Amino acid sequence: MSFSVNTNASALSALLNLNKTTTDLETVQTRINTGLKISSAKDNAAIFSIAQGLRADLKGYNAVKQSLDRSISTVDIALAAGGSISDLLIEMKEKAVAAADSGLDQTSRDALAEDFEALRDQITTIINNAEFNGTNILDSGADVIVAITNPDATQTITVDHQNLTLGGPNITFTAGATINTQTLAAAMVSTVDTALDNVNSVLTSLGAGGKSLEAQRVFSDKIADTIEVGIGNLVDADMAKESANLQSLQVKQQLGVQALSIANQAPQAILNLFGG
Repeated sequence: MSFSVNTNASALSALLNLNKTTTDLETVQTRINTGLKISSAKDNAAIFSIAQGLRADLKGYNAVKQSLDRSISTVDIALAAGGSISDLLIEMKEKAVAAADSGLDQTSRDALAEDFEALRDQITTIINNAEFNGTNILDSGADVIVAITNPDATQTITVDHQNLTLGGPNITFTAGATINTQTLAAAMVSTVDTALDNVNSVLTSLGAGGKSLEAQRVFSDKIADTIEVGIGNLVDADMAKESANLQSLQVKQQLGVQALSIANQAPQAILNLFGG
């Protein structure tokens, strides 16, 4: 051991160790405060970059779920409307069959015709209200449902437009259709039957589309949860481990301060060489 008043090697070594302990302690405290072992690129550039990419995917899947939710709601509205129209057509067939009876008096047939026309007009009212978020896939327009299914918005599920308006391809009788004569009533039975078959086919198609959307929604939840867990595995701090490290480093810091204090007192021994 050399004695020097210019250089205190022991103090320098003690200071170096104390600074390292203080830096480690700050790192642990940051992890405890943020809950993250990797909170920036300087902690681990490669892992941070991977985590950021996964976070972007997770945000993308949040948008996917919103798109699917809107689409599911639109289909649900269309299914409810289509189901109501199917019920109306069943009632209209009953009126038409009754009015087609050649033995029925005209007064009774006129009453049946009035009921038939009220049911007919109700179809139009339902169609006009079968809208969600500005989209109506049952009217005479061209709206379709397009839901994104991946975070890059490059894959979609489409539910086609179905025209259920009066005089349209599925319900061929017009807004002026009536059954106030035996001949008209007899012809209307077949027309309503065809419309009922068409509407039920539309409901089948919409139901299949809705089922696909709901299945994709469940899958998107699972994917998002898996990504979130994956991000946590990469960047989350082990709080139990960090708590133990914190206590260890706090003790080590206190000992380091004492060691530095002792090392700083060493040059005082030089005075003894001079009888101090």
